[in-house]
Parts: sequence; C-alpha cells; structure tokens
Amino acid sequence: MNARKSPLTRRSFLQSTLTLPVALAAAPSLLAPSARASDAPVTADTLPRRQLGKCGPQATMLGMGGMAGSLSPDFLDLAWTMGIRYFDTAKVYMNGQSEKIFGSWLAKYPERRKDVFLVSKDGPKSPEEMLALIDHRLAACSTTYLDAFFIHGIGPREYGEDSLNWPKRDAFKKVAEQLKSSGKVKMVGFSCHDNRLPDYLNAAAEGGFLDMIMLAFNPFYPKDGPLDKALDAAHQAGIGLVAMKTMRNLGDVPKRLPELDKLGLTTRQAVLHAAWSDPRISVVCNLIDNVDQMQSNAAAARSYKAPLKFAHRELLRETILAGRRTMCTGCPGCEASSQKTDFAFHDIARLVTYYEQDGNVQARNYYQALAAGHRDASKVDLAALRDACHFKTDYPEIIRRAEHYFA
Repeated sequence: MNARKSPLTRRSFLQSTLTLPVALAAAPSLLAPSARASDAPVTADTLPRRQLGKCGPQATMLGMGGMAGSLSPDFLDLAWTMGIRYFDTAKVYMNGQSEKIFGSWLAKYPERRKDVFLVSKDGPKSPEEMLALIDHRLAACSTTYLDAFFIHGIGPREYGEDSLNWPKRDAFKKVAEQLKSSGKVKMVGFSCHDNRLPDYLNAAAEGGFLDMIMLAFNPFYPKDGPLDKALDAAHQAGIGLVAMKTMRNLGDVPKRLPELDKLGLTTRQAVLHAAWSDPRISVVCNLIDNVDQMQSNAAAARSYKAPLKFAHRELLRETILAGRRTMCTGCPGCEASSQKTDFAFHDIARLVTYYEQDGNVQARNYYQALAAGHRDASKVDLAALRDACHFKTDYPEIIRRAEHYFA
C-alpha cells in the first residue's frame, strides 16, 4: 500500500458517532416471537458457546458490538436475557461513552462479571504503549480486568508499514506476557479490517504468541485464496478468530427466500449460519441496533446445529452479489488494487456505508477532510476496480453516490 497520510481513520470516524436515545420501557412487548427460527424462546440461559482458539475459554458464538446507538444498561440487560455473554467495546466508540455504559451495567450487576467476556480496544503508537493504556481502559469500563485487549483497527495507513511485523516481534510478545501476568488482561490481540488482513494473520501465525484476532469477515471469500490460507495459518497456530462486519452487505438483500424458509431461517439468519459453518470462526460479533435484531440474531445462534449446505451458501452469495452493496469486506482483488492507487476507494465505500446504513451524517465531514488526491477519481478506472473485486462491489456507482452525498 502506498504510504500516504490521511485524516480519515476508522477509529477517528467512530469517535464522531453519537449516542442515540432509546426507549426500552416497552421492550417486553417487543419480544413477541416472529416466525420460524425466531420462535426460539427468550431465556436467561446462555447461547451456544465455542472455544476461542486452542487455549482460550468458551465464548458465546454470538457477540454484541458496543457502538450501537441503542446501547444502554437496559439494552445490555436484554442482551443478557437473550443469552449473549460476549461484548465488544473500544475507547473511541460513541465518543467514549460505550465503555462507560458497560461499566455502569457491570456496577449494577457485579455478580455477572465472571460470566461476561468483555473486549476493549485502543490505538497505541507501538505495542509497548499498551502497558500504559490498559489502566485507562479498565477505569473506563469500571472493571479490574479485560478478557481481551486489542490494538484497534491495525493497518499500514494508520499504524505504519512496520505494524505488519508487530505480530511476530519479540517486543510485542513481551508486552502480551506482561499484560497477562499482571492479571489485568486475559487475552491479547488486534482487530483488523484492512485489505492487508491476510498479511497480518500470517504474521500473527508466525509469531505464535497472540491469543485472538477480530477480523472483517464474510463467509463467501474464495477458497484456497490468500485469506483462506491465512485463516488456516492463524487457526492452526491456536489463535481465536472473531468475525465482524459479517452483515454489512445485507442492506437491500431480500429478508426472506423460499429455499431458506424451508430451513426456518431469514436471509440474515442464514448468513450467520454460513459464518458459523466455518469451524475456524469462534464468535460472530454484530452491531445490534434494536430488539428485533437482537432476538433474530440470538434465535439464529440457538437454531444452529450443523454447517449450512453448499447450495444454500451459494444461494446467499448470489443473492448478495445481486444486491446494492456499498463495501467489500475484504478480498485479494481490492487488496491488490489499493496498493496501486492513492485513491481512497475503500475508505469512501465505508463512509457511504456508514451514511446510508447507520445514518451518520459525520461521514460527510470525513469525506471532505480527505486529501484532494484521495477522493479524485478522474484518473481512476472505477470499472476496473469493480471488476477486480471478487464481490463485484460497484465502485463506479458508490463513488457517484459519495459525490452526491458529500461533495
């Protein structure tokens, strides 16, 4: 990837998101079960669990992200009731309010802490800085330990080219050992949604000391391709893998398909089943915005019994490819293209996604803050970018929408 400095980073973008009010007083009336897989009863029992890597604990196969506008102690109560025990937050989520909400909830129910798997993240300038940052994250979350502590959104643009070597460096290994021996952290790793994800996975596998990785993931990546091989390497090294952004391409996909109705699944539930069909994935961590989504996600986890058949996975893939996708969650084609141009097509696609799907108007400010060359498509073959993407993300259309929304 070309070295270039840009004011746009995922962490700085997320720092601009605001907490939205949510009225949950009437929530019990919203819990009426819907059809088929959603018939699973609401219960305080935990969801099915999977082991995180070779040496990690059992964690609920569904996790909840901490940047939903509806996040509140009451909303976390509902997640607990539905069996979710894996929760993910970060320093920058919701202008720093996300961690505080988790802290308030844990303070209200201290007996639940031992049953919760809590992740938080920060953006150190080097792995060594994690030793100083951990106390800030613990204070924000009102807890004495984190189940996992991640470098947030690792990638060359934000952390520099040398960060590609951090996961196999002795210096990072010593930091991980110190964090865990202090009792403040149980597992150490990083999150990554960068196009160089396969390189980071391979570096972590080679280093052999990181415990977990949270990665942008969809279940339709090319088999035997760079990502597939990198996932194998990380899994064989005993690293726990947590999927994120799994549902990001489903904005306009039909909610039901007759073939999936026969399985008792909505389209979105089937995508979750497709992700869990990969035995290397321990947890799918979703952004859950409302009670209906929470109920549907939890029902999908309870109803999962066996891998989704190939024909159903292909049906989902073709249905998603036919939709109006706004971002590629990671493929070799986009990775190769990003290293040949300064045009920030991947960032722009992500901003359009946040604007359209999340309603975040701050996306306009971050688009305009990009360097002129990073958003100048006049010398870029957008059709070639689309054709190189394994998921045929329609970059010509996305860039037109970005210019309409943000220019």
